[in-house]
Amino acid sequence: MRRMRLRELNIGCFGGGTGLPSVIGGLKNNPWVHVHAVVTMFDSGGSSGQLRDELGVLPPGDVLKCALALARNESEARRVLLARFSMLEHDRLGGHTGGNLLLSMMAQYSGDFLAAVEGLRTLLGCRGRVLPVTVEQAAVCAEYGDGSRTRGEVEVDAGQSQGHNVKRVWLDPDVAIHPEAAAAIRGFDAVIIGPGSFYTSLTPIFLVRGTTDALAAMRGPLILVTNLLTEGRGMKGFTAADAVRRMGEVAGRPIDLVMVNTARPSTATLERYAAEHKEPLEPGEIPAGCERVWGEFWTARIARHDRRRLAYAIWIVLAQRLLN
Repeated sequence: MRRMRLRELNIGCFGGGTGLPSVIGGLKNNPWVHVHAVVTMFDSGGSSGQLRDELGVLPPGDVLKCALALARNESEARRVLLARFSMLEHDRLGGHTGGNLLLSMMAQYSGDFLAAVEGLRTLLGCRGRVLPVTVEQAAVCAEYGDGSRTRGEVEVDAGQSQGHNVKRVWLDPDVAIHPEAAAAIRGFDAVIIGPGSFYTSLTPIFLVRGTTDALAAMRGPLILVTNLLTEGRGMKGFTAADAVRRMGEVAGRPIDLVMVNTARPSTATLERYAAEHKEPLEPGEIPAGCERVWGEFWTARIARHDRRRLAYAIWIVLAQRLLN
């Protein structure tokens, strides 16, 4: 008779933007999972980019979103900390969220960004840690197929959305992983990557010096949750198989399992995204040795993974891989 011995699992989730909160927000309610976010730190747009430029702080936006997803009372915390100050003439606070300002102020007061993140985590009663992959300032840079180059997360995304095929990306300057993030990665039972912007939310984490070394010491599986859509004209024809291959290359080890959406929304929804040159991500020829999990993860009008469906699917995979 087959037996399964349940134990609590220590899971790391890599990414940023809106994709990472969908994963950790769903997993946090599983009592058998201790979920932690390892967050990209190279946002150059919106409130985060402005605070980085004006105050010299690290961009707080992605860290804030993850902390809110792990909060004890997520809906109330989001209502308060995602509210934006009114745009007033000569008012430097205008347009910023309360949470971005709070985290930036805590970082300036303590002089330690990680300490500020830990303070916010305590304040929100988060289940799990939020770990910036680095606390050193850097920018994402890209070279396109035509030889042109650009600098900055927003600019890299804009270039490929406009039809430029990304040839390679790098960080300038070279930065090192935070020791606490490295130690956490080595101790994870499994790592989940994505969903998220491929070149500006996911890839940059592995470009931080020391990340791939820490990941090499992690003995558990590497799981990739692919996006629902391609990301503009520069990624036309991009498939889940392409994501598996390229992410394995940058991570320094093969992807063990990939999760791919099979659901298709209404024609009207698809047409709306087609106007932005975004199309459903097709599976493609997944590399041999990478396990495939198909599922209907797109259930709403907007392109966002259903939290509960994704969380349950991830738990099934983790249980099969780690609890046998």
